[in-house]
Amino acid sequence: MNKNLSKSRYTQGIRCPKCLWLSIYKKEEGIESSESILENGQEVGDLARHLFGDDYKLIEFNYDSKIMIDETNKYLDNKPNIICEASFSYDGNFCSVDILKNDKDGVEIYEVKSSTKITNIYIDDISYQTWVLKKCGLNVKKSYLVYVNNEYVKQGNLDINKYFKIEDVSNMIDLNKVEENIPKLKEIISNDEPNIDISLSCVKSKDIAFACPFFKYCTRNLPTPNVFDIGWGTRFNKKLEMYNMGKITYEDILTFGGMNPKADTQMDFALYNREPRIDKDSIKALISTFKFPLYFLDFESYQAVIPTIDGTKPYQQICFQYSLHILDENNKLTHTEFLNDDYDGNPMYGLCKQLCEDIPKDSCVLVYNDAFEKTRLREMAELFPEFSEHLLNIRDNIIDLLPPFKAQEYYVKEMGGSASIKKVLPALFPNDPSLDYHSLDQVHKGDEASAAYMSLSKLSKDEEKILRHNMLKYCELDTYAMVKIYEKLIEVVK
Repeated sequence: MNKNLSKSRYTQGIRCPKCLWLSIYKKEEGIESSESILENGQEVGDLARHLFGDDYKLIEFNYDSKIMIDETNKYLDNKPNIICEASFSYDGNFCSVDILKNDKDGVEIYEVKSSTKITNIYIDDISYQTWVLKKCGLNVKKSYLVYVNNEYVKQGNLDINKYFKIEDVSNMIDLNKVEENIPKLKEIISNDEPNIDISLSCVKSKDIAFACPFFKYCTRNLPTPNVFDIGWGTRFNKKLEMYNMGKITYEDILTFGGMNPKADTQMDFALYNREPRIDKDSIKALISTFKFPLYFLDFESYQAVIPTIDGTKPYQQICFQYSLHILDENNKLTHTEFLNDDYDGNPMYGLCKQLCEDIPKDSCVLVYNDAFEKTRLREMAELFPEFSEHLLNIRDNIIDLLPPFKAQEYYVKEMGGSASIKKVLPALFPNDPSLDYHSLDQVHKGDEASAAYMSLSKLSKDEEKILRHNMLKYCELDTYAMVKIYEKLIEVVK
């Protein structure tokens, strides 16, 4: 077992020593990082290598770090130059520097992140690298973090210097802290699993980019359900406060005085198997705003960390697909859909064109969680003036089906801690196989639809045909689910 440190292990250990230990000895207990996150990081890192021009030396990855270090040393004396993935080791502490600006009087470190902001853990990352290089005898003049400027709008060729922000963080680096941390972390690695309890370091925050992959493992011995199963936007620090007081079960928490009204409803219904809560007046008020025909709309989109379409920003949602169910006053249900097939162009143009043909102005458009569709329609209206008036008209006539569930005006215990459609649907229709997302092939949720779309251009014609069919079936189920929820609302107020 390799017990040396790397920059990723170091930052894991700073976040939580137990996380570091588990990542080495019980890696299988963790949840793997999303492939899209890893791909974004690779894509941004590859682009950043061109910040100082195209004449750079790349140290290719090798599982034998000594080969990478030896390759780096070949270029270090040939100053000035740019070395990407320059690799160093000191006393079992290894790091590869994303970009090393190798000048005659010293070096500058450039650590690249696909994030749009600087976090404390990134400072720990570059601090470790700075410490290693200094211990290797290099004169580190400056240390920089390179990250994504999410205000950059692409027009024409990508402007790499505007796409990236580069911030000098040299004065934020504490080498004494690194010097103190390293022996402590190596001691952790060399011993048995540390007894470290749940803390704020377990969750994503302004200082930590991702939730800990071992949270499920660390809470495996808690009763089910427990305080960490509480939803409804209850902040993690409030759950942790209860946990630290020994209030772990729903009964413990309610006896103590509860958390907040929605969380208390979740716990009360779960404990005492309450009958459904149905506020007929509120639901009738919502239904009274509907007018036929009803258009049930759902978009699918992807996020491009590096924008390829003029007028868009990094990480902007790009719509490539929609499903539309139409219900008339005679209860006749029809369906239409769009899935872009021009993979080299702008998928939103064709989508907007057909959407404006499919939904007449002043129509009643029903969605589930309207913030997403309304934002996408506004963005597309800004991009395409020829469709702008129509798209904004669709946006202005959207009615959201979420509020009765979000406000718990319609609540059943099976909804648990969420009003998302993926929770509400099986709660209202527990035995309807036509509404089971698990029965679908290939695509079962939004991130899978995004990944599927991004892969279409790389497939054979037969593979593409099958995947497109499955993408369409997934999106169709999203709007059919809304139709069923609408029907349920009508049913419960009769």
